[in-house]
Amino acid sequence: MAHGTILLLNGPNLNMLGTREPEIYGSRTLADIEGDIIALGKAGSPELEVVAVQSNHEGVLIDTIQTTGRQADGIIFNPGAFTHYSIALRDAVAGIATPVIEVHISNVHKREEFRHHSVIAPVAAGQIVGLGEDGYRLALEWFRTQLARGV
Repeated sequence: MAHGTILLLNGPNLNMLGTREPEIYGSRTLADIEGDIIALGKAGSPELEVVAVQSNHEGVLIDTIQTTGRQADGIIFNPGAFTHYSIALRDAVAGIATPVIEVHISNVHKREEFRHHSVIAPVAAGQIVGLGEDGYRLALEWFRTQLARGV
């Protein structure tokens, strides 16, 4: 029985993992990563139910944050390109009490200048960048630790 729920939320173009710029994002698919994180959630203590959602549409991501995200114990969120300019997503994250960890597979600070700024980071509990898909795992384990501590 799960003792917590984590929303694993991925934004635009992340459905193309495995084929999109593998030299930057790796060769594994989003389904591979989601499967690993769902299994990892079940394997630890406390057990975590991971609900995975991906959308290329800003409104779907906002709706998911406001519904599933509001009811979750935490959100692991890779907003993709929306990171840099979506005030609407920023406001959705700011508008709920659920803590959010922003995750990016690549080190956005070593890439193009426009990728260096996140409008999400100031309203997130934390940010993990540049550690590949391990960033998702580290975010999940942080939430597990917080729940185990009763935070």
